[in-house]
Amino acid sequence: MSLPSQPNVKLVNDSAYRENYANSVQMRVNIWDFFLVFGTLQQQSETQVEIKNFQGIYLSPQQAKALLGLLQQNVGGYESAFGEIKLDPRMTPAGPVH
Repeated sequence: MSLPSQPNVKLVNDSAYRENYANSVQMRVNIWDFFLVFGTLQQQSETQVEIKNFQGIYLSPQQAKALLGLLQQNVGGYESAFGEIKLDPRMTPAGPVH
């Protein structure tokens, strides 16, 4: 059994397309989708952090799993080239899943 041929894909940026920097990503999950909220985190003081959210993206479970695979592949390649990415232990995921 052969796989169907891949279609030619043309990438076109919509007029509303924007690029932003995010150092904060929050996630909510339910049975239908994954909701990613991107923002910028700013340390206001030793005890105060402010996160300014600027974009929310809904993904189907299938797209979330495809994104996971792409991230695993690309993070692995990055670490192979530049070394292990260390995470701050205070930034471990916590909190309820919505």
